[in-house]
Amino acid sequence: VQLVLKRTYQEITSQLVSGLLDAAWICGYPFVAYRSELELVVVPIWRGTTTYQSYLIVAEGREASGIEDLRGGIHAFSDPDSNSGYLVTRALLAERGIKPQDFFQRTFFTYGHRNVVRAVAAGLAQSGSVDGYVWEVMTQTEPDLTRQTRPAWRSDWMGFPPVATSAANAPSEAIRRFRQALLSMPNDAIGRDVLNLLRLDGFTTAQVSLFDSIASRVALVRTQG
Repeated sequence: VQLVLKRTYQEITSQLVSGLLDAAWICGYPFVAYRSELELVVVPIWRGTTTYQSYLIVAEGREASGIEDLRGGIHAFSDPDSNSGYLVTRALLAERGIKPQDFFQRTFFTYGHRNVVRAVAAGLAQSGSVDGYVWEVMTQTEPDLTRQTRPAWRSDWMGFPPVATSAANAPSEAIRRFRQALLSMPNDAIGRDVLNLLRLDGFTTAQVSLFDSIASRVALVRTQG
């Protein structure tokens, strides 16, 4: 097994679609955007479910309970191809007929959910869009950092970022074995150690409909241009 790490979601997705990668743990946003070219391998199970939320976070002590309270501030996004770190917030504004540049004083991308938390904690941004799973795990692994922030708003539950492969590669024996290896991780000592590190219960198969709410947000944002 060769592990490939890239800085941006776009780099990973483009290599996955082109066949340079056999499989990747990606976000639901690129999975929906490239739906005709990708297939599900498995979906992680976190806290007994295959769903997660997007959080809008602010500094601890700041009074805010929704996106309207963030108007005019500096906002940190994770990645332009992130569902929880960009698309959800973009769709929230699209529902109001607004684009980020017309709502926030300024926005920037940190290219990492942890970096969004760091930016808000350090005061580089007044608010941020972050993966709820990442923030919750960080409350266990880096409590001194996350306690400087708090979720001001939580989205509905959406399909957890999946492990995907290219459509052409999906029927291969290698992917079948890979899927089985991930599904059987709870039955293996090393597998359990890895799952514990990720704070996941395991992996499971799922239907593409799990990502319908993300697809709806993609469609909404595209209509706004």
